[in-house]
Amino acid sequence: MGSNFPSTRPQGMAAYRAPSLFQPHRARQAIRDAHEKKIPPMLGYYAGLSSLPITRFLAPMGYDAVWIDWEHTSCSVETMTSMVHETMFVSEGRTIPWVRVPGHDHAAIGYALDAGASIVIPQVETVEQAKHIVSAAKFGAKRNGTRSAPPFRLVPGITDAVVDAAHGDIWTNLNEQAAIMIQIETEAGVHNLDAILTAVPDIDAVWLGQLDARISMGLPGNGGMGGAEPEWTSLVEKFYATLKKHDKPFGGFGLGSPEQVKAANANASLLFIGADVLQLHAMNQRLVETRAAFATN
Repeated sequence: MGSNFPSTRPQGMAAYRAPSLFQPHRARQAIRDAHEKKIPPMLGYYAGLSSLPITRFLAPMGYDAVWIDWEHTSCSVETMTSMVHETMFVSEGRTIPWVRVPGHDHAAIGYALDAGASIVIPQVETVEQAKHIVSAAKFGAKRNGTRSAPPFRLVPGITDAVVDAAHGDIWTNLNEQAAIMIQIETEAGVHNLDAILTAVPDIDAVWLGQLDARISMGLPGNGGMGGAEPEWTSLVEKFYATLKKHDKPFGGFGLGSPEQVKAANANASLLFIGADVLQLHAMNQRLVETRAAFATN
C-alpha cells in the first residue's frame, strides 16, 4: 500500500545542492545540464531592491534561481550575504543564488562566493579582464587561482563535507560548484567574445547586456529590449554565433506570457521571468487605473 505522504524527490535545484547549504550549489553542472536540455531552463527572479523581507517572502516559492543585484544597489556585504543565506535556507536548497558583483573587484568576488553564491560579472570586454575574474574565483595554482581560502567560513566536520571525495579536497570541489557568468555589455565585448571564450574556458555562461550595449553604441536603450537597427541585429547575430561556436550556455530575461517566453528563448539555459521592481511598477499602474475608474462619471 502506497504512502499518503508527498514524494521526497528533490525539487528544482535541490537536486544540485551541496552537502551543506553553506556551500554553493553544483551550479556549473546545473547550467550545463540545462544547456544540453537534460533539464528545462532554470527560471528565476531578479531581486533589484536588496531587500531581506522580499527575499524571505519569495524564497519558498520554488524559483530555480534568484539574481541578487549587488552592482546597482547600496547594499553592504552583510546584506548581500544574508540575502544569499535566506535564499539557500528558506528555499531549502531549491533556489540557486546568483550575485551580480559590483565590477571586477577581487574582494567582492570572494565575498559573494564565500557566502555560497554563484556569480555574475558585469562589463566584461577583454581577455585580460576575463582571466582576472576567473583567477579571483578559483583556488589553487592549477586553475591560476588567486582566491583566498576562508579559514572559518565552513566548520570542519560539519559544513565542509565534499560533493565528490574522489575529485579532491573541499577547495578543489568548490572550484567545480559555483558558476561564473559574464555579461557582455559593449560592442567591443561582442567582438572580443571569441577570444575571451577561447582563452578562458572556465567561464560557465554568458549574458548579453542589451541596455548597456545599445547605450554604448549610441542607440536608444529601449529598456533593454533590443531594437531593429542593422548594426544592432548584426551584433546580436555575432554574439549568438560565437556562443554556438564555443557550445556555451547563456542567460537572459524572459518577460511576457509563458508562451512568448518559451518561443523567444528556446535555447536559453537561465531565464529571469520576474522582478521585484516590475511588481512595484504594476502596483503603481493599478493605482493609476483605479483612480481613473473612480474619477469617471
